[in-house]
Order: sequence, then C-alpha cells, then structure tokens
Amino acid sequence: MAAPAKKREIESKSKDDDMNSGDSGSSDENEEIVNDEEGTKIMVDFVGRIPEDSDFHGIKILLQQLFLKAHINVGALAEYIISRNYVGSVVKQSSDDQNDDDDDDEDDDDINDVFSVTSVINISHGQNEECVQQLRTLLKDLASEYATDSVNGLIKNIIENDSAALGLIVNERFVNIPADISVPLLENLIADMKRAVSKKMPYDFQYYILIAKLYKPKTTMKKNAKKGSEEPEIFWSNQEEEVFNENAMCTFEFSVDKESDTGVSGTWTEDDDEMIPYRRVMVFEACQLEPIIDKIKKFISH
Repeated sequence: MAAPAKKREIESKSKDDDMNSGDSGSSDENEEIVNDEEGTKIMVDFVGRIPEDSDFHGIKILLQQLFLKAHINVGALAEYIISRNYVGSVVKQSSDDQNDDDDDDEDDDDINDVFSVTSVINISHGQNEECVQQLRTLLKDLASEYATDSVNGLIKNIIENDSAALGLIVNERFVNIPADISVPLLENLIADMKRAVSKKMPYDFQYYILIAKLYKPKTTMKKNAKKGSEEPEIFWSNQEEEVFNENAMCTFEFSVDKESDTGVSGTWTEDDDEMIPYRRVMVFEACQLEPIIDKIKKFISH
C-alpha cells in the first residue's frame, strides 16, 4: 500500500507570466491544453502530488504509450512506481476543476485524470522484481539490435555494472500538455532523490537512461534517402527531451511504426506528411541532470 497522497509543489514560468511560489508547500498551475477534436485551447488547473494506489490505471496508460508492445509488464511497473512514491510525482486536474465538471462517472475520472508521471527506476537494484529484469533485458536487446557496436558495448557495460547505478527516468505525459510543466517535475524528482539518498535509499546514480518518443515525416524520409541528404526534421513528443538528446553521451533509435501508437498532437489533413513514430534511447551521466534542467528552462522560454 502506498503512502497517503500529498500535494507536490509545481512552480513553473510560462512564456508570458511568472507563477509565484506560495509558502504552503503546494500550488496549482494553470496551463493551456489543446482539444484536438475541436482545435481549441482549454485552461486547466493542474496539481502535482505523489502517486497513490488510485493512480494505477492512469500511470499504466502513460507507460503503455511509451513501451507499446514491448515485453514489459506495464501494470507491474505502475505498481512499482506507486510503491516507491517517495520519489516522483503525478500531475492531475485540481479538485476544484473536477468539481465543476459534469461527468458523474467517478471510476472514469480515476482512470483518466493522470496527465503526467515523473519518476526514476533503479534498474541496477531490486533485480528480483520482474519488471526491473524486463527493463534490463529490453534495453540490452534493443541496443544489440539497433545501436552501433560502440554504443551497444557501452550500454551493455553500464547495465551489467551494478556498482555504477543506472536509473531509468520516466518522463511521460499526454501530448497536449506543455513542456513548461517538465521543469518543476524534474526539479522535484532531483529533490526526492537527494532526500532518499540521505536516508540510505538506492537513488545515488552514476548514469541515467531516458526513452523519448519522437516522430519523423514519412515522405521527407523517402526523399532524403534517395538524395542521401541529412537527417529529416524531428518532432519530439516531449519537447524538452531534445535537450536531453543534445547532452547525452550516447544514443540510438528505432522505429515503432508497426506497433500501435498515439499520434502527435494537432489536426492533420490528407496533405500533411504521415508521421512515423520512433523511440530514441539516451544515456547521460548523472552529474549532467541538473545542468540539463537549467538548459531546459532556457529552451522553453524561447
């Protein structure tokens, strides 16, 4: 059973307004989300807090959109995240907004109101957990199949060297949630890990690994392949993950075109390029996480 839910402070600066932090240790954040069906923007108040048992289905859905048909028990992984809720956050619609909704189906609300989950999983520790073993196997198998020999060797060594702890960062949200929200969530994650380390918990990492969702236009890729030209334009599902990519020590990617996937946000017509979904795996040193977050702040302010 997870610990009782408690609000987490979410502070972020939007492009036009500064959100001032309160002294209560918790605050709501007002964000715009896009209604894809109507193409309209809706103002929603979000609140961040620690994951609890009722968030299971919402977290599972977010994990499913990342791993798709990979051999990962996302239900067990969601339970793993909730059971270690002293590290990480979920973002939900504030209770005031929910009370204004006309939807009387509370069960549906429990499933659908997790908009984001941010956490870290120590895949060098707790290998008796099936979902952790599955993650280790998946990462090694993917690197063996899709990475260059040098990158494959590096990733294999990092995963198998349990004395240099490796953390898998979970940074998942729905595509219509703005990137600004990632900064306070990642900052909270760092603070959580520091508190955990001070209590002798296994969150002192030497490396992190992140799996990002991205998309490439199909027609552009075909043209570039014929001409032998440079990489096609990349559309990142979570924009801030482009900064992680720029600061990674090694990366590799693979197409998930044959697997069911949620599309990028937006309205698409027959004249638009078909988007091919990819996953990019990025490894970076733990000491780079805080500098990366500083760079993300500058990135999303432009």
